[in-house]
Amino acid sequence: MLTVRQVTRAFDGVAVLRGVDLEVVEGEILCLLGPSGSGKTSLLRVIAGLEQPDSGDVLLNGQSIVNIPVHQRGFGLMFQDFALFPHLNVAENVVFGLRMQGAPLREQQRRLRDVLQLVGLTGFERRDVAQLSGGERQRVALARSLAPSPRLLMLDEPLGSLDAALRERLIVDLRAIIKRVGLTALYVTHDQEEAYAVADRLAVMNAGVIEQVGAPEMVYRYPQTTFVARFLGLKNVLPVLAHNDSRVHTAIGEFSVQGQADAILIHPRGIEITSHGASSTITGVVEQQVFQGENYRVVVRSKEGVRLAFTTESRVAVGDTVALRVAPEMVVPLISSDSASSV
Repeated sequence: MLTVRQVTRAFDGVAVLRGVDLEVVEGEILCLLGPSGSGKTSLLRVIAGLEQPDSGDVLLNGQSIVNIPVHQRGFGLMFQDFALFPHLNVAENVVFGLRMQGAPLREQQRRLRDVLQLVGLTGFERRDVAQLSGGERQRVALARSLAPSPRLLMLDEPLGSLDAALRERLIVDLRAIIKRVGLTALYVTHDQEEAYAVADRLAVMNAGVIEQVGAPEMVYRYPQTTFVARFLGLKNVLPVLAHNDSRVHTAIGEFSVQGQADAILIHPRGIEITSHGASSTITGVVEQQVFQGENYRVVVRSKEGVRLAFTTESRVAVGDTVALRVAPEMVVPLISSDSASSV
């Protein structure tokens, strides 16, 4: 549906987008995930028409839209601060876009009823937006974005101003609403858990480039670069010291990998505590143990000084010496982010 082709953008000589390529499939929620300054909001603004790219193209159903004004693209926009009009009530805020389009009053009222029911705010039509809770204001902003039936819904950190408990409740509702309408959506966030819950696919951004695109579970299970692994909280990244055909040498031993590897990730799901003396084990001392309900989060420091983090059902204490087994299939080859940017 949407294609971004080699888009670049710089501000005051500093590149914020560096040859970005991206495709968005009709009906999917694609999440632009990355830290502050990675370029995700700049990319969203270029697609929306709020910024012009220095070079490259943005195509909707195969047709370039870079020269089409933002108000003619038919996109819905929703921002972190909601941007509601304080002097208008809920109904007036929701139908604002329809009024600007010149929609008949009967159509405005029909869409108002439909979208307020969709977001769970039936009966709120005459409420003052200043008297609403943060979650209610977020739902009004979503209803306003949905009312004109946009071709693409674009959300920039839509839950960023809400507290953690409310954000957790609304994440599931937000995905369900978008899916119920059947919209295509581009969703920007820096929060991994939010992205996992909302997205059909992730595009992980770093320093103006997209480092990896894929389904959330695949990106988490098989990160491709050192940046993606670390950004997703996967800490067991070990530099490769030497190569020997399909085996790589690291500070804690050799591992078999497929493909190029500047480093490897020992995925935390692939580490388990085993008996001492077993073959292919790593010995270390427990440095940290945190009870997490059903499991313990453990950090073990190997005799070589390498720290490995993982979860286990086994109860261990700080200071215990343990043996670890690594599942070979959970050793993931990584390329450095510099290598990824130059490809």
